[in-house]
Amino acid sequence: MDTLWLALSTGFGLGLSPWAPGTVGSLLGLPLAWWLLGRTRRVQLGLTAALLVAAMPVCHQAATALGTKDDGRIVLDEIVAFPVAVLGQATARHPAALAGAYVVYRGFDITKSAPVSQAEALPGGIGIVLDDTVAAAMTWLVMAAGLALWRRRRSV
Repeated sequence: MDTLWLALSTGFGLGLSPWAPGTVGSLLGLPLAWWLLGRTRRVQLGLTAALLVAAMPVCHQAATALGTKDDGRIVLDEIVAFPVAVLGQATARHPAALAGAYVVYRGFDITKSAPVSQAEALPGGIGIVLDDTVAAAMTWLVMAAGLALWRRRRSV
């Protein structure tokens, strides 16, 4: 069973990248977010919430198997949290907007400033997944503001 948890938690091996495993592994969040953005907001919210909750025990089991709280090879949390960064923002389905969200998200996740670091301090799989969810929520705020400014500028 550990093999299954490890396969899922490492993004099917992307998290094993010798260079920036979190950044490489979280690339799987891009097609997931793009696909979700094509659904209704209710479906986006429901599926994203379900994925986040489901990732908690998987990440917890993987961390236990790897012997560390939030091993860098565990990237499932980054993958399932990224859609939060663009949740309900249909304009973000544009490749440039999605790429921008990804860069901002990775910045928040890598720097671990408060409140991301505070969420990471929570125990087990909750902390593993919640810090990335908070980073994605902060990205959502940046994206919402940026997209609103872009739309406003285009209408002038």
